[in-house]
This record gives sequence, C-alpha cells and structure tokens, in this order.
Amino acid sequence: MKNVTFIGGGSFGTALGILLANKGHKVVIWDRNSSVVEDINNNRLNKRYLPFAKIPDGILATNKIEDAIEKGDYIILAVPSYAIRDICKLICSNVHRQQVIVSIAKGIEEQSKMRLSKVIKEELPLNPVVILSGPSHAEEVAKNLPTTVVVSSENMEYAFKVQDLFMTNTFRVYTNDDIIGVEIGGAVKNIIALACGICDGLGYGDNTKAALMTRGMSEIVRVGTLLGGRRETFYGLTGMGDLIVTCTSLHSRNRRAGILIGEGVLREEACKRIGMVVEGIKACEAFYELKDRLLVNMPITDMLYKVLFKNKEVKTAVKELMERDKKHEMH
Repeated sequence: MKNVTFIGGGSFGTALGILLANKGHKVVIWDRNSSVVEDINNNRLNKRYLPFAKIPDGILATNKIEDAIEKGDYIILAVPSYAIRDICKLICSNVHRQQVIVSIAKGIEEQSKMRLSKVIKEELPLNPVVILSGPSHAEEVAKNLPTTVVVSSENMEYAFKVQDLFMTNTFRVYTNDDIIGVEIGGAVKNIIALACGICDGLGYGDNTKAALMTRGMSEIVRVGTLLGGRRETFYGLTGMGDLIVTCTSLHSRNRRAGILIGEGVLREEACKRIGMVVEGIKACEAFYELKDRLLVNMPITDMLYKVLFKNKEVKTAVKELMERDKKHEMH
C-alpha cells in the first residue's frame, strides 16, 4: 500500500484517486475549494467536477497542503498546466527528495514555452518527475471503462514505479522513454481538438473532421520532432490516441468549447460555460509564438490563433486553409 497525494481535486485527479483507493492505496486530495473538500469528506461525492462518481472511504480531502504532502510517497500534480509552477513553488518547502512527482497536466508553460517536466525540475530539482499522458477522460476512468495511458520520465526507474502504481485490469499503463514526445503530443492535440469542435459548431461533417485530425497530426509530428521528440511516439497513445479521443468525444472540454465558438459564442464566454480550463486555448497561444521561433509550418494552429485572438471570422479561416498553395502530402 502506498500513500498518494493529489494536488487538485478536479475531475481527472478525482478519477485517478478513486482508481488508486479501490486498489487499496491511501489517497489524500488537496484542494483550495472548501466546498469540494467538504463534499468529498461528508458526502463521498465531488459534485462540482465528477458528480456521478462515488468517492471510496479510503480517500480523505483537505485544505491543508502541508498535511496532504507530509506522508505522500507519490505527489500527483492534478492542476492545469498554467498552475504547475505556482503549485511547485507552494509545495517546495514541504516535499522531501524521496517523493515522486507525477504530472497529469497536458500543455507547456505559456511564458517560457518550457515542457512541464522542466518547469517542475526547476522548482523541485531534487525530486524524480514522471509524466502521465494518453487518451483518458476522467468520466470513463471513474466508471472503470478500459483505458490505456503512457508514463515517461528522464529516469525510467520511476516511470516503472508509476506504471505499477496505477496498473489495473481496466487501466493499462505503458512506458515510453521519449519524455519530449510524450509531453508535446499531449499538448498540441488540444489545439486540434479545439479546431475540430469549431468545425462541429459550424455544422461541418465527418470529412472535415478527418481532414483536421490527419493534418493536425502532421503539425504534431512536425513541431514535436523539431523539439526533439521521436516520430514514432506521436503515432502512439500520447499523439494519435489522445488526438482521436479529444477530437471525437463530448467529454472533451476542448471540443465542447470549440463547438460553442463555432456557433458564435465568444472565447471568454465559451470558457465560462465549460467551467474548467480549456487547455487548447492556452496551447494555441503558446505554440503560435513557438512556431515562429522554430520556423515550423503549423497552418491549423496559425488560423485558430487568429480566430481566437485576432477576431478572424471562422469561415474565412477555413476558406484560407483550403485555398493555400498546392503541395505534396508528405512535405
């Protein structure tokens, strides 16, 4: 039995906490929101983020981050990508070097354009860091529906430990030593999912979605390999797998936000209606700036950025994408 601390009581952290508690591990969930903490402890529910799921008795929630961290063998960072550095700063004086830090966020840091594992290492340099990624909607994990994910680390000894920690007969965990590819695939797919949602909101069909997903995959591979990831990683769970699930499922907050934007809802209002962080918006802004530094062609990201931040009309953006110069598919 291990002691596992989740920093953040959102939907995915809660779902993974349920999974681990059902395996017999001792789980503590820290959240700033006192209503989330009280709901978990008193009602065995998290009505705000995962309302249908019964919380096992083996899970304790707390507002006191020092108490949450004190005995954790594993510290799971279950917060959005933009909050990773601040959370690491908050806990740095309480963690000890034997604790394994696991990030389940998908994105890059907006200001520095750093991968999240690098952000964590800057703030917690003595701790091993593991990234967990792949196609894994919280709603389905909480229902014990068959799911596969991938874990990676600069020190694969700890990735193997996390693999063992999470592995069940419905939650299969693979390892991959390409941490760059695992992180970049998980970040860029959110951009493509947002674009797919916009096309759904416009009433476009399966042909459009297939085109966006396929050409979006090209963008993931293009930027990911330039950043040092391996091409084959992007055709695995963190790239292709996560792209499929995020672009096609209504569990996807990126797709749902995109649908609203395609229907004419402004970006800020769409995020408000979703009620959770839409990582694709922040990723689009970050990779729009990064692509110019890298001199990499990312036309879907480029047009989506102009729709989101420059008030470009959506159908005009689609028209311009379709009317670009002729080219070979593999170029």
